[in-house]
Amino acid sequence: MAKETGYIKSYYAASANPAPPRGPLRGERICDVCVIGGGYSGLSTALHLAERGHKVIVLEAVKVGFGASGRNGGQIINGYSRDYDTIKGRYGADAANALLSMSFEGGDIIRERVSKYAINCDLKPGSFFAAFNVRQMRDLERRKEVWERAGHQDLHMYSKERMPEVVDTSLYCGGLLDRRGGHIHPLNLALGEAGAIERLGGEIFENTRVVRVERGLKPVAVTENGRVAAKFLIVCGNAYLHEAVPELSSRIMSVSSQIVTTEVLSEGLAHKMMPSGFCLEDCNYLLDYYRMTADHRLLFGGGVVYSGTDPSDIIGRLYPHILKTFPYLKDRKIDFAWSGNFALTLTRMPHIGRLTDTVYFIQGDSGHGVTTCHLLGRLVAEAISQQSSRFDVFAAMRNYPFPGGRMFRVPLTALGALYYALKEQLGI
Repeated sequence: MAKETGYIKSYYAASANPAPPRGPLRGERICDVCVIGGGYSGLSTALHLAERGHKVIVLEAVKVGFGASGRNGGQIINGYSRDYDTIKGRYGADAANALLSMSFEGGDIIRERVSKYAINCDLKPGSFFAAFNVRQMRDLERRKEVWERAGHQDLHMYSKERMPEVVDTSLYCGGLLDRRGGHIHPLNLALGEAGAIERLGGEIFENTRVVRVERGLKPVAVTENGRVAAKFLIVCGNAYLHEAVPELSSRIMSVSSQIVTTEVLSEGLAHKMMPSGFCLEDCNYLLDYYRMTADHRLLFGGGVVYSGTDPSDIIGRLYPHILKTFPYLKDRKIDFAWSGNFALTLTRMPHIGRLTDTVYFIQGDSGHGVTTCHLLGRLVAEAISQQSSRFDVFAAMRNYPFPGGRMFRVPLTALGALYYALKEQLGI
């Protein structure tokens, strides 16, 4: 495969804010903290540490936001990929309550960053969870009850009769509005956070792939053309880490999701389709998610490939879902179609911890990375600053390698997903 040096063709790359050139690392450097990965996990960690006065260097294999952070649906969704009751049953009430209390913090961090550093990323409030049936509505009512108990009061159930206020489709029987959610241009958020790090004295090197990590009292990140020695090193490569730290890659599976954007629609049509301006995701196991962009395109995502590879026809996979939702778009062009990988864990919960006393890692947000990465970056910064109680809640959760090894973990996981999809189709 040819080495990637720039962004894939996507709507986000085509509409990205200008960014300064950031050359590759050459030679040897020394810093307080070296961060591997220029996505949300790495940027959040680096920015929190730079604000605390640490000298930070970020090493990015391609470009800032090249991976999932610059390709996702742009939705600020609170919570995790497993609900409170599942987390409580698996880890106990104390851990579940601690995790719940932190679960809204990632979105708050994003809003703070956008305001503090004047990041132009089309931030808009409101995320909506849409239900197809009574069972999904009961699940949303339970979510509202749990979240309100944790202090989140800006939640509102919608009946079928109120759905036209949100979206112009007959698919859903109701849903839940989270006004503490929202949506953004994800690549521009990443670029804005990178600029904030640099204004605070941090350095970012692009096209700088880390090939191995040397551990010790002062760990070293070894790149293709240089080395960075640091007091602390944080590994944030996620689905794009490859084999730089092999024991981490066995705990995640690279999964791809697909997104398309239509041609620019008229302001009137965009308002008819989604009058509230909220982003929306449905409640299915293999879900669809969509929203209007700032320039009135429908951005529509869904589909999962568990091998992490790109499907041969992204538009062919998603277009039937678009027409099922909005039949009157049948003559509208698709201007952009792309795929991106995120890191899935077996537990579907984030995986963070320490490899040594001086090497930390963040990975496996399992589809909730926009908000969760920002939270986990703060927790790692706290732990490095000798405030590790919140970090330890996540680090104490046991994480397991996928069954079946490299050969069978993809088909086994795909089989499990098929099981849940069939249950939904049968209404059980």
